[in-house]
Amino acid sequence: MVEDRKLAVLRAIVEDYVATQEPVGSKSLVERHQLGVSPATVRNDMATLEEEGFITQPHTSAGRVPTDKGYRLFVDRLTTVKPMSAAEKRAISTFLDGAVDLDDVVQRSVRLLAQLTHQVAIVQYPTLSRSTVRHVELVALTPSRLLVVLILSTGRVEQRLVDLEADVDERDLADLRSMVLHATLGEQLSAAASALGGLLSPTSTPAARSVVATLVEAMSDHHGDERVAVGGAANLARFGDDSNIRPMLEALEEHVVLLKLLGEAGSSGAVTVRIGHEGPYSELATTSVVATGYGPGDSALATLGVVGPTRMDYPGTMSAVRAVARYVSRILDEA
Repeated sequence: MVEDRKLAVLRAIVEDYVATQEPVGSKSLVERHQLGVSPATVRNDMATLEEEGFITQPHTSAGRVPTDKGYRLFVDRLTTVKPMSAAEKRAISTFLDGAVDLDDVVQRSVRLLAQLTHQVAIVQYPTLSRSTVRHVELVALTPSRLLVVLILSTGRVEQRLVDLEADVDERDLADLRSMVLHATLGEQLSAAASALGGLLSPTSTPAARSVVATLVEAMSDHHGDERVAVGGAANLARFGDDSNIRPMLEALEEHVVLLKLLGEAGSSGAVTVRIGHEGPYSELATTSVVATGYGPGDSALATLGVVGPTRMDYPGTMSAVRAVARYVSRILDEA
């Protein structure tokens, strides 16, 4: 009972501090929250929480503010993630369903996350190395020139022109198309590239050698693996003093830093929260990161999330991150 009451006091302090950005006193807790105990009991509970490192007093005679440890307990004890309203779900669906291609999906997602959370949003482009082959098409533009089209599970489409040493007829092209599809369909790119290499023999035709070489090159082109889109930089003004803003502004210029900040993508639907000093960079110790993986089905091809001050609305932010990731995953699944 005592532990439940202390957790209720901590939750009230976190909620009030996030809402007001001011240290929270026992009097305001009693006035704003139905804690069911006397002000003296609340003061005793606050003293215990401070001794245990969950809250701290920034100045003498001031109220209390949560510590990283306090935010961590608050997040870990969340019984449910705050549900999105029906209107919010419709807005997300309408905004993202209007995307015309993968780049548009990513750009819309990052703007939407920034608007929903009022934080800095980061969306990693789908990682090519984790994607699988959805389809391969060989189109004869002329008897000696082919268009090779590689379609991935991320929705990404790679197109290459292949000039052949000799003309190829429709029957040979159909056989080559069937052979390539049989070796690659549904395979991750590394496995697909290896399978393609195994198709070739000393008797393989020049056309087969050219098509296989072109596909292997396309599958090995991982230039998008470290690309991220960033939105909501103007929300940094909410961080407070300039000493907190500058490190984050510098981080926004380094995509490798942002990817490390997001962390490794877990399974789709699992939201991770890293608070303050739990992050990889000491200079960003006043920030928290809420992130999750996204991708078709249960696979996570990339990560999206938000970065903001440790004083953030964790239930609402976690809900927004999870909802946007689910919608983006659905779009990729249907692409």
